[in-house]
Amino acid sequence: CAWSIERPPGDTAGCTFCHTSSEERCSTCHQRHQFDPAVARHSEQCKACHWGKDHRDWEAYDISIHGVVYQVNKWNPQEFDFSKKLADADYVGPTCQYCHLRGGHHNVQRLSTVYTSMGMSNADRGAPLWKEKRETWVSVCDDCHSPRFARENLRAMDEACKDAGLKYTETFKVAESLMLDGMGEPMPKDLAPDWSGQHIWS
Repeated sequence: CAWSIERPPGDTAGCTFCHTSSEERCSTCHQRHQFDPAVARHSEQCKACHWGKDHRDWEAYDISIHGVVYQVNKWNPQEFDFSKKLADADYVGPTCQYCHLRGGHHNVQRLSTVYTSMGMSNADRGAPLWKEKRETWVSVCDDCHSPRFARENLRAMDEACKDAGLKYTETFKVAESLMLDGMGEPMPKDLAPDWSGQHIWS
């Protein structure tokens, strides 16, 4: 919220489209004009908000093995029977809803590995809450995989977080050096720092 409040309205217009009271409306996922649970069980419903350069959730899912299985089989009712309640789902691969709305509950964060802001994945820091979240995460994966498989993937994510943290620190050291050298704005204002032509991340 602090990041959003301090930005010009043009920078945050895309954020406020999703991050408003729409998060609390049934029609965000169930569609006002087609209020059908079967529609809300499709992964594309999440794509409406969860995509883009600042949180590429859809893109990550879509190109993952799970996403590929979904895209190839989603029109086959024998593989994905969206008329069934999530509690009774026996999909050939997981949808966003199958994992994050486990059994049909509506608390998406309950089955999330994201614990802090800035996309920090749920790296193991030993806190009881983290242990509980990780065990819950493993319990979802072991519908199709072994618990060992899920724990190995969590450990790999831990290592990725550690590596990312080191790179993050290195980046700030570079920026600090530029500031100390009198280069407060390394990117000239008439050049865009990213492909979209916006100074969002400057």
